[in-house]
Amino acid sequence: MKETGYLAILEKILMEMGWQAPLHKGLDDLLKTTAREMNFKRMSLAILDPKTQTIDFSLAHGHKKTPKYSYTPGQGITGLVVKENAPIIVPVMKDDPNFLNLAFDRSPEELASLSFISVPVKRSNSDGQLEILGVLNAEMDLKNISELEENCRFLQVLGIIIARQTSFLQEEMGRQKEFPEILNPDQNISHQNLAQHKLIATSKIMITIMNQIMQVAPTRATVLLRGESGTGKELLAEAICNLSPRKNKPFIKLNCAALPSELLESELFGYERGAFTGAAHKKKGRFELAHQGTLFLDEIGELSPGAQAKLLRATQEGEIQRLGSEHTTKVNVRIICATHQNLEKLIEQGKFREDLYYRLNVFPVFIPGLRERRQDILPLAEHFLDLAGKEYEKNIKRVSTPAKDLLIQHDWPGNVRELKNCIERAVLMCNEEVIRTYHLPTTLQTAESTATDNELPFVDTVSRFEQELIVDALKKTNGNMLKAARDLRVSYRIINYKVKKYNINHKRYVTK
Repeated sequence: MKETGYLAILEKILMEMGWQAPLHKGLDDLLKTTAREMNFKRMSLAILDPKTQTIDFSLAHGHKKTPKYSYTPGQGITGLVVKENAPIIVPVMKDDPNFLNLAFDRSPEELASLSFISVPVKRSNSDGQLEILGVLNAEMDLKNISELEENCRFLQVLGIIIARQTSFLQEEMGRQKEFPEILNPDQNISHQNLAQHKLIATSKIMITIMNQIMQVAPTRATVLLRGESGTGKELLAEAICNLSPRKNKPFIKLNCAALPSELLESELFGYERGAFTGAAHKKKGRFELAHQGTLFLDEIGELSPGAQAKLLRATQEGEIQRLGSEHTTKVNVRIICATHQNLEKLIEQGKFREDLYYRLNVFPVFIPGLRERRQDILPLAEHFLDLAGKEYEKNIKRVSTPAKDLLIQHDWPGNVRELKNCIERAVLMCNEEVIRTYHLPTTLQTAESTATDNELPFVDTVSRFEQELIVDALKKTNGNMLKAARDLRVSYRIINYKVKKYNINHKRYVTK
């Protein structure tokens, strides 16, 4: 193949793989596209663990599954590539004694009919030395040595291109071995697993946040949850508590914005009898109630200067002093704070103590607004639909496609809280089995989506409603127009006419 041919293939591979995709998916797409364009039978990527000096297969294309087998440097062709830091070409697999066939267990027929190329994936470290990250392997029909050498040079270039992504895989593999409880940020946590902590998420950014939570939860570190109102900071605080060794101890919550400043200190630290007018008996504060457990302080930016000073002492010294008391009380409390305010700006304005900020900001977690993680909108909507349906005893099965479009397009200034209220209202309004656009609040509806524009004729309004019903029926019946007609209680002739009239392609709803 001419050099221009390899360049064209390389350009196509890079265009198709999509570097914005999650790490594993991006590299998996690269292997698939490379195998297709280069007519390779199979490809695989193995990663070197520098700590254990083992070579583990991370991705494979064309094989039934990614193997669990690990090589060591010098073992097999893959191990020799690592040891010698050089590519190896095997014209016929069965003729090379170094080809051990341990990882993928190929048949004797395959070993006799395939060639094999293995190249190192490497890059320069901070000292300018080349370090090997992994091995890129390719299998193909038998070729002459000149063709194999050309393919080998191509794979070496490809190895240079994917070196950065391979280094991320190497770091991820080391992290998972050291912290096996931490999830892979590229994989979606199931709804059921997250629902145990009342959390529903599929977006990569929320999976990353869950990873952070799982990492910090077993420790005593103070966590500062930051994000807009309604993003679920309190639920995340509960998840941290439930994943920690203190899960069976008290979990005490206090919203600092819900109380006036003169009452906030007494709620936090308690008071003695006669400490102030109306203090008829002594009372424990939230710190004492949370002893050996977790204290969640929401809207921490609302604390008064006096309360800030006492909170700083409590976090530093592990002791509090009730109002009206001369004695201090030792407390063992894990603190989780939350705020929607810009604490850095409050510090500049002199409204928040800088030393307290650094004390609380040990492990910050930033929670994005719902508009920044639109992948979570529909799973959340389905979860809230299930909850509201059970509460109001309504058998509502799903949300229509046009209604889903409205949910996704909305910016959700009230975030998850607004979405929950929206779905609850829709359930109350709905008297059928499907949530439709007209069941949603007017804040989500537009003239285009709801056909409420004064200039929109009545006929067009009816047409849009008909299209929505037909599309939903076709989805439900796997594109079968006869079944759709039965479900809608109309004749097949009418459905066939409407499908043609509205230019609906019923075949697109056929699932293979």
